Amino acid sequence: MNRMATRIRHAGFVTLLSLCASSAFAQSPAEFIDDASAQGMADIEASRLAHQKTESKEVKDYTIVVINDRTTANQHLAKIAKQLDLPVAPREEVVDKAKALMPQVLDGATFDQAYAASQVKTTQAAIEQLQQEAQTTDVPEIKAFAEETLPKLQNHLQMARALQAGR
Repeated sequence: MNRMATRIRHAGFVTLLSLCASSAFAQSPAEFIDDASAQGMADIEASRLAHQKTESKEVKDYTIVVINDRTTANQHLAKIAKQLDLPVAPREEVVDKAKALMPQVLDGATFDQAYAASQVKTTQAAIEQLQQEAQTTDVPEIKAFAEETLPKLQNHLQMARALQAGR
């Protein structure tokens, strides 16, 4: 029974994190910024949790890269929103959205495995969203943000795949 519960939690963790990376395309600039910011916050918090829980140097190194890159990206999104005077969601709403995207806490190697798998899925979805946004937006600042952020996310994906393969 305990093994079954662990598998269910693992599947729930992966599913929940994959949901955080999926969002509707063809969004308004404000919706894109809100969603991307919430996804970034969820990714940051999941990575902070992974950094605390793991004993793996590789996972710790990866989490530092993700936290730094996603924090910078969220700061950039906030500047764009302010510059364009966009009606974005209140911070509390974005934080609540990010919390809803957070995974349940798992322990031990199961956590590392679930974290690596979820990072592959969520990063792939984030890349798809940014590619779509870069192609469809008519807002130069958002297009530039997407083009600037894509290589970082592609690096995250490579690193996450390596983590997943190493487990």
